[in-house]
Amino acid sequence: MLSSENKRKELEHILSSGNFVRITRAIQQLRDDPPFVGAIGLLVTCYDGSDNNSVKRLIEEFLNDLKDQTSCSEIMAELKKDLKPGTLSMLVSSCWQSGLNYAGYSGEFACLFLSGDYLTALECFTVIESSAENLSQVEKDAIIKILREGSPTGISEKNALALELISVLE
Repeated sequence: MLSSENKRKELEHILSSGNFVRITRAIQQLRDDPPFVGAIGLLVTCYDGSDNNSVKRLIEEFLNDLKDQTSCSEIMAELKKDLKPGTLSMLVSSCWQSGLNYAGYSGEFACLFLSGDYLTALECFTVIESSAENLSQVEKDAIIKILREGSPTGISEKNALALELISVLE
């Protein structure tokens, strides 16, 4: 059995090769084996740097299908990195599509809602909305405060979205 570090290095090598067949096999192997630390980061880095839509779709489908709750912390670490807007919105989208519980990270999604582009904000809205039933009123109030203090003034699509999210949480 390969150690986690060896698995990470092997996956990194395969992803950097650009060989679609090898990448497909490696991602399928990730689906079949227990998760190892670093795999999600490598996939996100590959997605962020790739122009190959087939590879990107494979990675996106893998992230959407995550079912291991321990993956949430690794996903959140990736969301803190400097990613392209498309990568960021895809990664946030995978959070709600996976069905994993991200309620404990709702404050971070509220901040990302404010700092991201409209598409990322929309995906954050969905993550927070789907987590709302798992949040206490104190946690909801903290998110509302973040949104109210950080929302842009004036009329904009993102401001309207923030007001709608506040309404969902109240």
